[in-house]
Amino acid sequence: MRFLCSFLLVVFLSSSAVADDAGRIASFKASGWATTDFSKRSINLKEILSGGPSKDGIPSIDNPVFKAIADIKNISDQEPVIGFAINGDARAYPLRILMWHEIVNDTVGGVPVTVTFCPLCNAAIVFERTINGKMLDFGTTGLLRNSDLVMYDRQSQSWWQQFTGTAIVGSMLGTELKVLPARLESFANYKKRFANGKVQVPNNPSKRNYGRNPYTNYDSMAYPFLYKGDLPKGIKPMERVVAFRQGSQQGSKKNSQMKAYALPLLAKSRQLKSGNVTISWSAGQTSALDSGQIDQGRDIGNITVQENRNGVLVDIPYDVTFAFVVHAFHPDVKINQ
Repeated sequence: MRFLCSFLLVVFLSSSAVADDAGRIASFKASGWATTDFSKRSINLKEILSGGPSKDGIPSIDNPVFKAIADIKNISDQEPVIGFAINGDARAYPLRILMWHEIVNDTVGGVPVTVTFCPLCNAAIVFERTINGKMLDFGTTGLLRNSDLVMYDRQSQSWWQQFTGTAIVGSMLGTELKVLPARLESFANYKKRFANGKVQVPNNPSKRNYGRNPYTNYDSMAYPFLYKGDLPKGIKPMERVVAFRQGSQQGSKKNSQMKAYALPLLAKSRQLKSGNVTISWSAGQTSALDSGQIDQGRDIGNITVQENRNGVLVDIPYDVTFAFVVHAFHPDVKINQ
């Protein structure tokens, strides 16, 4: 009798879970995801939360506009930008723009890329957006998982986790985007590196209040917004952490190990080594998630992460994110502090 009751309970819970999933899928399909293949997923749909905006409610920029550095008058030297170069083509994407759009689809040095920024995770990551010879265009779903932006590609309507660059729902399930080396750096540092570089400007300057931070004092909060997961132990969940893969080649996760260092440790040490990787800190970059105006945020400094390859220091992909994010997606990774 006890066995029968236990069996019936398992059947009931299983059927309830199936019913819950069916309800969620029906709701998703009714809100713009009719062609997404929900039979292919690596996550529990309970983990998906609405961030507020609907599909494309935060509009990606698909035809970015750029100006020469000399023509930029409204960005302070301390403001954060995502800066990188491919095949001699150097570009900066200011967080004052990405704060409101989160995704920029672009082609840099002949390479199709997607530049992304998730404000709730402070995650600034650049991906190559060509998979098996097919170029993808990315947009925002308006959904979050572990408080992190869930992107989608317009070609297959699959959902992608921004922090990991991996497809989590849809026909592209399990596909990983290649992460490209880029720096989250002050505008002054970008100008020193690339005197002839380009700088993204708003397509329509009046469309948003560019330069304002709508998440005032977010990075001083005790707890992240729209997050349901476990919190890391021994470190504040909103502490900034530098995360990178040691041993990764060309942005690959194969044969690499995730490393993480708390920003206060780096600010105190100025430079640390992890094997053949050097992590450096220098002052002069404002937090985009502190003051109501990005250029008035507190100084959190600049980070570079470089690998020694045959005596030459080469930039490798890294992210300056929050401790809760590292713990949510890599719970077994130790955060050095």
